[in-house]
Amino acid sequence: MSQDQTDTRLTRAEARGVRAARELEGHLTWLDSFSGTALGVLSVASGIYTYLGVSSLLDENGAMSVFAAIAYSTAVSVGIFVFWSYMLRLFPAVRTTRARTGLMAAMGLGSLAIVAMSSWLNAAALAGSAAVEQHLAETVQDYQAALERAHEIALTGQALERDVARVRQSFEDLSDLEAEGALSGLAGRGAVFRVLRQKAAELTALEAQIAEQTPLVDTAFTEGNTILSRMRALTVEPGSVEARSVEFSEAAVRLQGLITQLRQLSVAPLVERAAQDLAASVVLPELDSTTAQGRADQSATITSVLEVLAQRAATLERAAQNVQSLQPPTDVTYTPLSAADAVILYARNFVPSWAGAIAIDLLPMVLVFILAITHAAIRQGREGAGVEDTLTLAELRAAVTALREVEAVAGPPTAPPAHTAQPAATPRPEGEEVTPLKGKSA
Repeated sequence: MSQDQTDTRLTRAEARGVRAARELEGHLTWLDSFSGTALGVLSVASGIYTYLGVSSLLDENGAMSVFAAIAYSTAVSVGIFVFWSYMLRLFPAVRTTRARTGLMAAMGLGSLAIVAMSSWLNAAALAGSAAVEQHLAETVQDYQAALERAHEIALTGQALERDVARVRQSFEDLSDLEAEGALSGLAGRGAVFRVLRQKAAELTALEAQIAEQTPLVDTAFTEGNTILSRMRALTVEPGSVEARSVEFSEAAVRLQGLITQLRQLSVAPLVERAAQDLAASVVLPELDSTTAQGRADQSATITSVLEVLAQRAATLERAAQNVQSLQPPTDVTYTPLSAADAVILYARNFVPSWAGAIAIDLLPMVLVFILAITHAAIRQGREGAGVEDTLTLAELRAAVTALREVEAVAGPPTAPPAHTAQPAATPRPEGEEVTPLKGKSA
């Protein structure tokens, strides 16, 4: 294979690269005709959603608030348009790695700034109401868990009534045995009988107090469920979410009061104090036996009764402490959130909205990379080709026309000045022919 053939193939490859570069340039020329308009539309759309997001953050609806929201959204639109216009022009044009790295860092920093000043507000405009409703629903679940836990603890405390009744019944049975003389050996209602009846009466009073709490617990729990039903309805009702949030907040305050009431209705502290007093406060009656032996038997029986009393009191106290050691309901406080704050707090539930809000701001980044790749392909296609090889027919005609215009303005070329004297022509005789020199034109 000859060197001329190799050179011909290389020239054809270069020609194909030049043709491809020209084709890409033609596409870019057509795309540039509307790229600025498209970027402006994206910037304006982002500004509109930014305005809606800013409006949800402002507390007032006066003229100044509207002006502030318009000014902020306009600044965002202008900033996005200018920033991406810089990137679309400069990033594809640079060639060195250092320059591209610097512009890439600037583009990343600018993208973060756009997300911080615009994208989250766009997301608030797209999904702000849904995010606030999500917050209401989450709060309802928290309140429901707290109400059920408080009710459960209250019912556990009410269950102490059975323990108190069992101890009371044991003392009443012992008093009946004493009345028959089965304890001290002295039948009747003497000192031992009165001690047993005294403690049975105390336990009866405690049992009555516990029983009185049961209707209050049931009423509070029923009312709490009614409020919860209204709060659930507010999370899905049509209409402005701000107005619903106000009513929701009022219902949350009432429900929190009911949960506190349920916690206070727990009888466990009452039973614990009563159990402590049961063994500590014993009024010993006067021994009424007529004989010394009888009084000694009564004293021994009372001592045994006090020991049993201490055991029963300890059992009740432990039961009450077990109820009090139960994990209390979580303190729930409803905090109203704006649409912008809610969409950040529950961002994981609104990924599509966040993706759309960010995409409308950062979509030009894709265009920047497309242009950079295209310009790199154009430069690669023209690599090794001279300027004369890249001229199109139209460009060549324009160059020739321009050259003719320049020559017309400059005028005809002047004859060079004579530096040496020319010898005078020798006259020839009339009729003599002139023979031209060989190798010279006539």
